[in-house]
Amino acid sequence: MRRWLSREAGKLGMNIMGVANVERWEQHNETPREFFPQSIWPWSRTVVVMGVQIFLPMIATTPSVVYSELYNTTNRLLDEAAYRLANALTVMSYRACFFPRDCYGDISALVKKPEAAFSHVLAGRYAGLGTIGFAHTLLTPQYGPRVRLVSVITDAPIAPNDVMAGSLCSGCGLCAKNCPAGALRKRRGGKTQAIGDMDKHLCASYHKRLKDELRYPCGVCAAVCPVGADREMYGASPISPEGAAHCRNFGV
Repeated sequence: MRRWLSREAGKLGMNIMGVANVERWEQHNETPREFFPQSIWPWSRTVVVMGVQIFLPMIATTPSVVYSELYNTTNRLLDEAAYRLANALTVMSYRACFFPRDCYGDISALVKKPEAAFSHVLAGRYAGLGTIGFAHTLLTPQYGPRVRLVSVITDAPIAPNDVMAGSLCSGCGLCAKNCPAGALRKRRGGKTQAIGDMDKHLCASYHKRLKDELRYPCGVCAAVCPVGADREMYGASPISPEGAAHCRNFGV
């Protein structure tokens, strides 16, 4: 079943796919119970997480219309792929539905209450796709944090992937140093932790400003992260300074 899912995800244009059983939300207990998939839909048994890459040369232009278009396109791809996969499972007589890649209504809602209805980042970790980085993003071996995610929740009995051991985050701090909103910092005590302290309100407020300027979202923390095979492919500077400046100014 998992091999079939992997093939279907590939046909739908997804770059990565992993499977988690819902018991992992109980075992790790990293989010309030109301955000557990089995709390949302009691019949939930399995979460299938799929991801599509964010092209490094495009996110390197952020904030820009270029990256904004890529972001919007990945959203459409993810929702359609998840819808089609959930539909295929229901045709096989399993209960299934997908949780949209974003689920907070509008960025202005996040400014008031910086919470989404379901964490695809945690789901991706539990599905063995990567580990959580300093900037609260899912770090994957293939693309670092430059990946967008969506989840299909089903009662189909599917063997889960192993959770990835250790951490892909080196603690370099580039995400915090380059955050234009200053929303990331080390935890108290000065020690570098796998996950940093984030001022979610400050982050959301900065994104709201960018949206008003028609060049939402930010993504700087993902753009500068050194983790990922895509970084080896494109190098440390995937776009020239002149090209980046041109993209940031275009259409704003």
